[in-house]
Amino acid sequence: MTTERPPLTVLIVDDEPLARLRLRGLVEGNAEPPARVVGEAGDAAAALALLQQTACDVVLLDIAMPGRDGLYFADDLRRQPEPPLVVFVTAHADHALRAFEVDATDYLTKPVRRERLQAALLRVAERRAQHAESAPSGPTLVVSDRGRVLRVPATEVLYLKAEQKYVTLCSQRGRWVLDDALADLEQRLGPGFLRVHRNAVVAVSAVRALERRADDEGEEGWSLQMSNGDWLAVSRRQLAAVREVLAAQQRS
Repeated sequence: MTTERPPLTVLIVDDEPLARLRLRGLVEGNAEPPARVVGEAGDAAAALALLQQTACDVVLLDIAMPGRDGLYFADDLRRQPEPPLVVFVTAHADHALRAFEVDATDYLTKPVRRERLQAALLRVAERRAQHAESAPSGPTLVVSDRGRVLRVPATEVLYLKAEQKYVTLCSQRGRWVLDDALADLEQRLGPGFLRVHRNAVVAVSAVRALERRADDEGEEGWSLQMSNGDWLAVSRRQLAAVREVLAAQQRS
């Protein structure tokens, strides 16, 4: 029994709309490996803004563009944690050496032939598969950190807390603000996490204590202490479930 491979996600960056349109057609008409375009940008700044919102497997990147050129942009990308792979698509053949110095997966010259694009996407799929085999398994959350796209493994998450329109993700590495719904994030994290309040989800392994405490307004209630020292309120509805989880931890 074989598992269907998910399509490669592709960002096209080129300042010429017709070039982007042709590349989109070639990408989405590629049967093996399957691929889909998740965004288009006309320059490096727009591409970076898209990447802060949408992760992708590979960037099909022009070199000669207004503003920051593709070579400099690729160099910026590879310094980020978990960067997308880069395939250059350019009308000029004289940048090939520099392109591979910034760890490009392939270098295509315009007009791009369907067979060459397929070969490049196969290389991308192979490199992604090799990376997946060496990377830790399990769910991750994608966050934006000062222009970088980070992937935070569920094993590093301490808790999620909803405040007004946003959710604060607290992990072993830091804190980030997400605009996803708390319920959606809870579902993505999977087992090992517990809803302790309508506005908070915690990693069970990061819980250290359950105590009655006074809040900022002087009202007493039950709270959990997390491994980083933070305290989170526990609702009456969830108190029994929290006690059961803590009891199970003590027994194991």
